[in-house]
Parts: sequence; structure tokens; C-alpha cells
Amino acid sequence: MNFAQALAAEFGIKPEYSENILKLIDDGNTIPFIARYRKEMHGSMDDQKLREISERYQYLQNLDKRRGEVLASIESLGKLTDEISAALDKAATLTEIEDIYRPYKPKRKTRASVAREKGLEPLAAAIFAQETREYPIDMAAAYVNPEKEVNTPEEALQGALDIIAEDISDNAELRKRLRTVAFEHGNIVSKASDPEAQSVYENYYDYSEPMKKAAGYKILALDRGEREKFLKVSIDFDRSCGIDIITKAVLKRGELPCTDAVRTAAEDAYDRLIFPSIQNELRGELTDAAVENAIKVFSENLHQLLMQSPVKGKVAMGLDPGYRMGCKVAVVDATGRLLNTTVIYPVPPFNKVEEAKRIVSKFIRAYGVEIIAIGNGTAGKETEIFAADLIREQKLNVGYMVVSEAGASVYSASKLAAEEFPDYDVNVRSAISIARRLQDPLAELVKIDPKAIGVGQYQHDMPQKRLSEALDGVVEDCVNSVGVDLNTASPALLSKVVGISSAVSKNIVAYREANGEFKSRKELLKVAKLGPKAFEQCAGFMRVSESDNPLDGTAVHPESYAAAEALLTLCGFRPADIRGGSLGKLKETVARMGYDKTAEKLGIGVPTLTDIINELMRPGRDPRDELPKPMLRTDVMDIKDLKVGMELQGTVRNVIDFGAFVDIGVHQDGLVHISQIANRRIKHPSEVLKVGDIVKVWVLSIDEAKGRIGLTMKGEPKKQ
Repeated sequence: MNFAQALAAEFGIKPEYSENILKLIDDGNTIPFIARYRKEMHGSMDDQKLREISERYQYLQNLDKRRGEVLASIESLGKLTDEISAALDKAATLTEIEDIYRPYKPKRKTRASVAREKGLEPLAAAIFAQETREYPIDMAAAYVNPEKEVNTPEEALQGALDIIAEDISDNAELRKRLRTVAFEHGNIVSKASDPEAQSVYENYYDYSEPMKKAAGYKILALDRGEREKFLKVSIDFDRSCGIDIITKAVLKRGELPCTDAVRTAAEDAYDRLIFPSIQNELRGELTDAAVENAIKVFSENLHQLLMQSPVKGKVAMGLDPGYRMGCKVAVVDATGRLLNTTVIYPVPPFNKVEEAKRIVSKFIRAYGVEIIAIGNGTAGKETEIFAADLIREQKLNVGYMVVSEAGASVYSASKLAAEEFPDYDVNVRSAISIARRLQDPLAELVKIDPKAIGVGQYQHDMPQKRLSEALDGVVEDCVNSVGVDLNTASPALLSKVVGISSAVSKNIVAYREANGEFKSRKELLKVAKLGPKAFEQCAGFMRVSESDNPLDGTAVHPESYAAAEALLTLCGFRPADIRGGSLGKLKETVARMGYDKTAEKLGIGVPTLTDIINELMRPGRDPRDELPKPMLRTDVMDIKDLKVGMELQGTVRNVIDFGAFVDIGVHQDGLVHISQIANRRIKHPSEVLKVGDIVKVWVLSIDEAKGRIGLTMKGEPKKQ
């Protein structure tokens, strides 16, 4: 298979770009490196598209490998024909290849295989040919053989029909046709295993929807409901339509003596062999599509969460709420360094509110705390009320934000947390993590398994390997798009830089501790187990702002230093001007000279030239700084304070298939259903919203008993 050609056609890209991308991947280059530093070779595609191409390339390689295995297996049986070979070459999916292989695949004992052992294959062939004027039962009489346990003509005929049914079932083209028609016209159906049982699946106790229209989240809910034995799920497809497709394919024109026998075998093939198999395949395809969509949504949400604007340069206090164990408090300085910790008990069962206020206000004044991060878990609402009351009563110039503590407990009990804070209890570590999440979400959240961060749906139902690969790719892209300070980054953050393994990240920190700060990027080559290939991949994403060479503090790759320096000389600048902020007219100068001509003079491509200019003008730029800042609050509301029609501002916390959850300053997030997001029809909430967005909403409905808040973004709802 010509992979480059196939991918070029599928993704609508130039064949030479496709060939370059595959060569770069095969040579061991990472996606972030290819996206950032090999733009000329692929037309400046972003990392997401390059990752899609890479994943599809892997699928095609696996497909081709299986194609070869099937071809060799059929050939070893002496059954390979030009038609089979052509069909295998044409097959575009693993399912199609397996359909072609089905007749030749070693089978367990079947009714047809038993009939074949009894010598009934010639009878089956004669009946299926439908060319004789003899009736099947009369033909079958010649095959009676008690020694082979064929005692009557009826037994011989039944065995022949079993063979015909299996042959019909093994017809790859027929299966493909039936699968397509069933998907187009069939319904996914579910019934309650016990209609009286109460469960979260009650909406699916009597449910039917066309397969091609069923939303992914519904498919995943049906799958889970079936696993938990609340639902019985099936595919409903008009049997007469399926039988008609088969009989049109296998029956000869006119009513012949063998026609009824072949029709009987065809119906048996459909009912016993084909439809049960196709039903499983369609269910599998629906689940696979739903899973891929859920992983895509999870990935998008994770990307937005990691890329939220950091709250830089502020001393932060983290509050990890709790009842019996108290509320853990941690104060970290502007760089995330731990300053002090304690535990307070402002909520039941202790209710030591005044004591807690004294301790917290003392910490705020002593350390100059400017922001408070409050975990949203158990006792989160009461802790938020406590913080808001304290800020109001003492007129403190402090804002707070409720942050998701998903994964904080996982981190605090991890080996990594134990290495970072060996002298502190797991609960205190959680409070430190919560404070740092507000300061720099990316640097802190990379320490946690992405699956535990809680910005998806049905993540526990996903194939964990596939989910991990996708989410790890997101983390990698985010870390490398921001860049990492080589002299302050934790091992966890360093290990997400391309080319750097977990072991090498620890070696980098060990080198730093033994030799002091890195003085240049080139010094990385002195780190144990960090060779030239790893350096090539990682160097551009590392920042050494303390280096004598100002280019070490930018995203300019060391391989392009000569070009960057030549550019500065050509435009009348010096490297020292990078830090001095004196390159304001660099773009104008290059534009006057012409980008194409300048790039040619420097021996680089225009995309690389453009990137170098952008970096020189804004060295060490953090793309997150251009995003909206997190919304800090100073007061809290209760669900009882809400009224239908009330206008509020909130932060999008999670985007899912059927809507988005928005933090409006009440303990529970409100739901904006997909139908309430925009005044136009949208296919998915992610078309309009992303995690971290600050949005204006109106209260649409309130259910205090169930703690549910319905919101709309379409304007103030009309009064009933």
C-alpha cells in the first residue's frame, strides 16, 4: 500500500507533504517537533492534524499487516484467486478484510462443518446451483449413509442446507451490503430488564432511535446500562428487508425445484448466522464511534483546561475542604514554593469558625496572600461561604476561585508527591496542589494522570490504552507549545517535553542540583542519557533565560541560531537587542526587504523566518497570557438565592455532548443544554464553548430538591 498517497487523498494534502510527514515520523521525530520546526516540509500544519495523520498512518500500517497475513493464509490453503487478491487490495477496513477471510478462516465445529465431514458438500453445491429439475429430497436420497450417520434423505438435505447457509453467511459482499442497509434503516433499541427498578437509565427503559442519528453519549449510556443489567439493548431492522437482499443475491430467476430449499437456507443464514453477527458488528461500530467522539471531547476539554491563563506573580492560599479531617490550608509564594501549612475546622462537626478566621487572616497578612483557591469537593460549599464571609467582614483585598480538585487526592498519595513533600501529610499535599492549580494549571496538572482530571464523560468506559494515548498527546502538545523553564521546571513537567523520558527528566534535575543552574541549552548535552537526537527534539522547547545567549530564552531552535543572528545583522540589530526590547521595527524591515528574498538569503523557509521574527520580538512569549484571566470571586450565592431570569456570569467547567456545565458561584454547576447555547443550530457545544470560557448566562430553571440548575445563553427567558 502506498501510505503517503492514501493519506494525501484522505486528508486533502499535497503528496510531497504526506511523504515528508511519514519520513519524519519514521525517523523518530515527535509531533510537536515536526509541527514547530519542520513547517516547510508539511505546509505549516498544526500539531492536531499531524497527530491525526500519524494515528491514521498507524492504522493503515496495521491494516496492511493484516492484509498480508490473510493473503498468506489463503494462499497456503491453495485457494487464492485474482478476485480474492483484488478484493483484499480494495478492502479499506479491518472488517472488510475479515469478511473476505471468513470462508477460509479455521472454524470451530459448526453444523456446516459436520455436514461437510459427512460428505454432503456435493449435494449442497448441486442444490445451490439451482440447475437441475430434480427435487432436493430426491437428490438427497443418494447421500444416505448410516456409516457417516446420515440415516435418511431428510438428514442429508438438512446437512446440505446447513452448508448452503454457512456459504451464504461467508459472502463478504453480501455482508457488506446488509451491514450498510441495516445501519441506514435500523434502530438502536433498549428495554428495561426490570421496568420497576429505579436507576439513572430510566430514560432508556423504552427507547428507540435510528442508528445513524443516535448521539454518542446515548450509545455509551446504553452500553453501561446493559453492563449493569438495567437494560436489554438490540438492533431493530426489518427482517423482510434483510431476507429480500439475500434472496435477490442467491436465487435464480423463476421457481425451480431447488428454489424453496435455497430460500430456506437463506432465511436460516440470515436469522442464525448473519444478523446476530452484523448486530454485534454494528453495536461495536456505534460504540467505537461514540468512544472516539468522547475521547475527542475529553481531549479538547483537557487542552483548554491545561491552557487556561495562569495567575502569575501572586502569593496563593489553597484550601482543601473537609468535615471530620478539617480544612487543610497551604500558602505558596509567587513561584509555587511552599511557605506554610495548617489545618482549620470552620465547618461541622467542629464549627470552630472564629478560630479558623483568626488563623486564615493571620496567614493572609503574614504572607501577603492575594488569591485563594478552594477545592470543590466535600464541604466545598461551606468552606466557600466561610472564605467569602471572612473577605467581606475584614475587607480583605483578596479574591477567591473554586477550582476542581479532581485528581488532587490521586496526586497527594502518589510517589511523585511523596518525593516533592516527604515531610507532609497527604491531605496537606492536596491543599498545595489546589493552590498551585490556580497559579499555573499546566505545571500542576501534568503531575496527575489526565484521566483523573475530570473534564470528560464516561471516561471509565473508554479503552484505557487509547484514552491514555490521546490525553498524553494533548498534555505533550500543551507543554511544548508553552515551553519549559529548564532551571525551575519539576521532573514531572520536564518529562512532558518531547525527547525527554521520566528517567532523563530526573537526570536533568540531578544535574541542576549538582552543578547549579543551566547556563545554556547546549549544557543539556552533559546530562546523562540525553543524546543528540533527544537534544534535537527537546532543545527548542526548553528556556534558559539566564543564558549569555539571549536566543536560549526563546523558542528559536539551536539549529536556527545562525539564521537568527544573520537576520539581526541584516536588519541592523545585535543579539543584545533581543532582551532590550529594541526590535520594534524588525517586522517592518523584513517586510521592506521581502520575506521570500530574506528567507532565501538566510537559507531557511518563510515559515521558519516568520517564527524567528515573532520570537525575537517577544522572547519567551507564553501563549496563555493572551487568554481571558480566571474569574475571581469575593462573595458566594446559595441555590435559594437564584431566581428564574437572573443574569449571571460564570466559568465553563466541562463541555460534553449534550451541553456544558458552568460555575456560577453556587455550590453546584448549572447546565446549559445544547439547545440553550446559541440562537442557531449547532452539532456540538464545542463549536461555541470551551473549558475556561467566561460566559453570560440566565437562570432557566431551578430544582432545589435535586440540586439542579438549568441555564441559558440565549438571553433572558420569557416569563411564564
